Amino acid sequence: MNTPSDHPDHPSYTDDELAEFDVGVLLRYGLTAAPGPRRTALFGDGAAAAAVILDRLGTQPRSVAFLAEVVRAGGLAYATELPEPLPRPEAAVVVRDWLEAATQLAGGAPADETAARWLGAVATIIELKHLTRARAGQN
Repeated sequence: MNTPSDHPDHPSYTDDELAEFDVGVLLRYGLTAAPGPRRTALFGDGAAAAAVILDRLGTQPRSVAFLAEVVRAGGLAYATELPEPLPRPEAAVVVRDWLEAATQLAGGAPADETAARWLGAVATIIELKHLTRARAGQN
């Protein structure tokens, strides 16, 4: 499994490479980390990797944005207990694993808020991927 390097000049990754990242590991090490390389990796390459994975599973950005609001309102532990955190079963399994990894940190409300912001970033990236594909199809 790939994880991005802590080197500030690490190379960019293809979608296939991002799809191999262990997002759970990035959440465990980045979610409660102080601002720095681990947090940057989570919100940069980690959010991009999560977006690629969920997009390939047919996830709509609004579903991930809604999950972000659920995490913000109820916390990670509450979101982990949802029977379907995302509408598509394959995506629900993947995101539940990520939520469980984040819940193990016991970071409280600050971790819940960071996770909600991270999920919002993932939703934004998925939306940009959809818009890019739609524009490419119009040309």
